[in-house]
Amino acid sequence: MSVIEVSMRLLLAVIISGFIGYERELNNRAAGFRTHILVCVGAAVTSLIQVYTFEQVQATILSDPRFQGAISADMLRLGAQVISGVGFLGVGTIIHEKGSVKGLTTAASLWVVAIIGLAIGFGYYTLSIASFVCVFIVVVVLKNFEHKFIGKTRKVKLVIVFDNRLQPILEVDKLLKGMGIKIKSIEYSTEEEEDNQCIYTLFIPIRFKVEEVIEKLMSIEHIINVKQAG
Repeated sequence: MSVIEVSMRLLLAVIISGFIGYERELNNRAAGFRTHILVCVGAAVTSLIQVYTFEQVQATILSDPRFQGAISADMLRLGAQVISGVGFLGVGTIIHEKGSVKGLTTAASLWVVAIIGLAIGFGYYTLSIASFVCVFIVVVVLKNFEHKFIGKTRKVKLVIVFDNRLQPILEVDKLLKGMGIKIKSIEYSTEEEEDNQCIYTLFIPIRFKVEEVIEKLMSIEHIINVKQAG
């Protein structure tokens, strides 16, 4: 294999993984631009090592048939180890926080970038580019589709503190419903010193950040504090 061919494969790995990693970077994910490039290039190098090994074994056997059966090269063994290793790396991007799980898409993108890297290293250009197009559509185009039409939500508890007993329940209810937020329950404190606060359990669409909801609630008169329950 020529130096130009090797360089082309590694460059393609950088370009493809760079696009996917850049999208993750824009969303402030733990594994972003450089991480995706490193994973993809590493996988591509692994494939190239396997190709070189196979070529050397083949050349040795052709030069001396006595070696046939004595030596062999498994073209898939190293690649399988890469996929397993990236699985552990992906786990590090998954965060379980306050009833929600984050980082699954990033973990999946790392895994698929590694596989694309293996394909590039083996020289499967059409497969690699087609796979990249599919992945890019999923992480960019379908993300907007999911936010608009699927209506995915997450469960959040908010503690709302009022300045007096004239609690603006109707205003809060109107605001939340206007944002498409469902109220699962409202808990009132039985403690005298906490009789001016209540806990809302909400299902918030993923298109909204919790901070946005808190900011809008704080704009309502008589609400002096809003915080997320632990």
